[in-house]
Amino acid sequence: MELLADLERIQTRILQRIANLELSLLPTGDTPLSAASTAVADVTTTEDRLSSILLGNGVRDFCFKRVASDYYDWPLEARRDVLGAASIHHLCKSIVLVNTQAPSNITDCSDRNNSKYYVVVVQYTARFNAETVKNFLYTLNDGKIAKKKFNSKFLL
Repeated sequence: MELLADLERIQTRILQRIANLELSLLPTGDTPLSAASTAVADVTTTEDRLSSILLGNGVRDFCFKRVASDYYDWPLEARRDVLGAASIHHLCKSIVLVNTQAPSNITDCSDRNNSKYYVVVVQYTARFNAETVKNFLYTLNDGKIAKKKFNSKFLL
């Protein structure tokens, strides 16, 4: 277990270094949102709500990029270009899943191994389905929670 904690710390440091590098390369107009610029008492927009959640969980370096309403109709190459991604394989989507088989006492995300909700970040070019998530959660819990206890339903 200590090895896993060490690996997680190393991964977190690597991700932080990548985020810092990305922030240093942002074009003008894509300003990162800092704690000072997002400390708004009246949270009304999606960006404000997401900023509050991120800041509340210790994430300090992030930015939002607005795209046209028909963005998801664009080819991947056009999405890559507007976001400034290195390739189409760098494009990801976030999917919110609810575990419909979670016991009634599990109502939130306080246990990352056995949660009611999960956010899954998937590459656009990756093969993905609910069975992939079920297998991951089963492995995450060292097989101690049966696969039938994980039944994911897409929320978003």
